[in-house]
Amino acid sequence: MLTIFIDFKSPASYLALEPTIALIEETGVETKWLPFSTRPFNIPPEKSDETVGERHRRVRARAQRDTHLFYAKALGREMRFPDPMPGSEAALAALAAYDGNPLEFIQAAFAAYWVRGADLDDEAVVSALLAEVGADTAGFAKAREKLAAIQSAAMESGVIDAPAYVIDEQLFVGREHLPWIGEIIAANRAR
Repeated sequence: MLTIFIDFKSPASYLALEPTIALIEETGVETKWLPFSTRPFNIPPEKSDETVGERHRRVRARAQRDTHLFYAKALGREMRFPDPMPGSEAALAALAAYDGNPLEFIQAAFAAYWVRGADLDDEAVVSALLAEVGADTAGFAKAREKLAAIQSAAMESGVIDAPAYVIDEQLFVGREHLPWIGEIIAANRAR
């Protein structure tokens, strides 16, 4: 079982989606997709009297954004960084309560956020996405408690960011670990 923690507002989660799906299809590994709320990505505004630390955070955030955009282009994916960055909590709650395979919803939510700039903390927007993929739209708003429980358990197990992957009780944070995860899956199959 491969457990995958994602956040729709995480640029790294968005860029990891296609490689993660490719790994799942290639290996046939059973998966469990779980929500994990990360801090919103933002670039602090430049100030005339900014400290060295403030300037460092601003320049680093710009470099991170540019790196994400570079990889999106290399993957042939559209990616926009709206200002301000919208939330994702309602969509994460919907994922927490999702019954069945959530992959179609996950793909629709990432596209809505990163291509169209949708506010995935707006319950009407999330209800429309759920309806678009033929999922049950009733009751997902009450799933915020389930989201909080998943978040708490994930943090206790060491998850600090998304995407994060858990396999064989090993935690990996970031898509750069996908080849290693693939090796673990292959070794488990060989046993």
